[in-house]
Amino acid sequence: MKQNQQALCSILKTTQIGQAGIRSALDSRMEPGLRKALESQLHEYDSIETEAHAIATARGWDLPELDPMLHLMTRCSARMKLRGRNTDSKIADMMIQGNTRGMIQGLKNLHQLAGADGQIHILSQKLLDCETANIRRMQSFL
Repeated sequence: MKQNQQALCSILKTTQIGQAGIRSALDSRMEPGLRKALESQLHEYDSIETEAHAIATARGWDLPELDPMLHLMTRCSARMKLRGRNTDSKIADMMIQGNTRGMIQGLKNLHQLAGADGQIHILSQKLLDCETANIRRMQSFL
């Protein structure tokens, strides 16, 4: 059970960090196609986060929320990276890096969950698929 709860915490953290990064990027000027892709990713992360909370609530688990300091650090980091010109490419690069980190964590979760809780395994795979699709979408904006 502890392993399942840790995996769900990891899913929640990944989605919350992803949302913080996307919101930071959405403050920048960008082409409409990139904005639409980021808004779609934001919606996907929100949906997965909501599902993670629902699973935790159904099991009586209290999952920790993302540290507010991490939100601030994400926002500051994004502002620094997005200075200057060619912000679309910089945003895409930043998103690909974040999605890659999320993919690595998702793969670790899936390997640790082999034969474990079905709902959490499915949600972990859903997040991994989301990260993979996000990387493919961002490649065209580099």
